[in-house]
Amino acid sequence: MISIIIASVQESFLKNVTLNIQQTIGVEFEVISYDNSKGELGLCEIYNLGAKQAKYDLLCFMHEDVDIKSQNWGLIVAEIFKNKQTGLVGLAGSTYKSIAPSGWFCNGGPQKINYINLLQRYKFDEADTFHHLQNPKGENLSEVIAVDGVWFCTRKAAVLKYPFDALTFKKFHCYDIDFSLSIRAEYKTYVTFEVLLAHFSEGNYDRTWVEETLKLYDKWNKILPIDIEGLSKKDIKVSEKHAFRFFLNRMKIAKFNKKQRLNVVLKSKIYQKVGLTLFLKLCIEA
Repeated sequence: MISIIIASVQESFLKNVTLNIQQTIGVEFEVISYDNSKGELGLCEIYNLGAKQAKYDLLCFMHEDVDIKSQNWGLIVAEIFKNKQTGLVGLAGSTYKSIAPSGWFCNGGPQKINYINLLQRYKFDEADTFHHLQNPKGENLSEVIAVDGVWFCTRKAAVLKYPFDALTFKKFHCYDIDFSLSIRAEYKTYVTFEVLLAHFSEGNYDRTWVEETLKLYDKWNKILPIDIEGLSKKDIKVSEKHAFRFFLNRMKIAKFNKKQRLNVVLKSKIYQKVGLTLFLKLCIEA
């Protein structure tokens, strides 16, 4: 039995995804939706409200612009959560969380740290649907550090004890990574390869994403990096280099000035992991 919480911005999407859930979930469920078509509430606030309202012990937070392809996925989720250590399950995640400000992934880093199974359609680019599949260990269930927010399941008890940080994250980014890092105090996080869905829009790494990611970095940088993959020094250097370059590029596109970009590099502990030479090079590139 699963409570599904959705922040709805378009009535037709909500209607379609509700029907899709009914046809695929395979267990008793409820859908708790909130009209956020005007964008007045951040996802953290909405998700905390949904968790309090939910009548079931298992919760699923998902975007409404998705189409779940797997049958009886509710049974799969319920089986995974029989392990009392399991606190969070998603469809995309990483085994390395960088010092560099980033999303759940290290863009351009070693492929073995990113775990994903998702059909991606494109809203902002003209591109064909692409099946993102990276399963480095060939497992049905792989432990990761953080998951992407397009679809993830957790325990009601976990959200009530470690609520989404609505004070820090008032918009629509970083709630997923922040929650992932919060529950690490007590639970483990996984990516499942037994559930597949299509997502109708890709990530939009705009100025708001940069600003929210910097808030995430300020909150958690004291414990970063986190590595459960056991990377070599070389792989860590590659991961950090690519993650920082990706973020600095997004800052440039979002019109952050040179001083602002340089300050991000200077505030970081990046030199401890990549050495002085690359640190100075990133300062110049910023």
